[in-house]
Amino acid sequence: MTTLRNRLRALPSFPADLPELDPDRAPASPHDLFASWLGDAIEAGERQPHGMTLATVRDDGTPVARTLILKDVDTDGYHFSTHRSSRKSQQLATIPRASMLFWFKEAGRTVRITGGVQELGREASERDWQGRPSYDGEPNPDWQLYALLPEEFEFMQAREDRHHTRLEYLLGAAGWERGLVRTPAG
Repeated sequence: MTTLRNRLRALPSFPADLPELDPDRAPASPHDLFASWLGDAIEAGERQPHGMTLATVRDDGTPVARTLILKDVDTDGYHFSTHRSSRKSQQLATIPRASMLFWFKEAGRTVRITGGVQELGREASERDWQGRPSYDGEPNPDWQLYALLPEEFEFMQAREDRHHTRLEYLLGAAGWERGLVRTPAG
């Protein structure tokens, strides 16, 4: 083994006292479980619990990911923003689908949200621009607020033995269906 490999294997993976995810007691709505986990992370003082990785797809099918901030959640979806001239905006114009991945490391939790993406209106985008720390009083017609409309959620609760609990919600014709994700590692 290389020196780096030894160092990496020696690092602790998860905090000692992890919460549990009981699929039988999980809410029927993935939105409720997400709000609960995000609230737990905020209450625990986790740094940037609204930070997430947004993955989009290039024209050639190559996935591309970057870190952004969740701006809001409402009936329009899960909001994020960027410049219309950015690469992610160009990718979303071609393939309007994305995944968000949240990592609440102190609780050993991840949440993946996947679905279609739509542009929100000019007024909402301008309000978002005005709320940025870099706002200088000038409008920015290049700024765009987006909403991801969830079709899939996967909640993963880490376990010390690495048999993690993974709960998936899929949007079907009758609403949200949930079930355990069975993989060799949890």
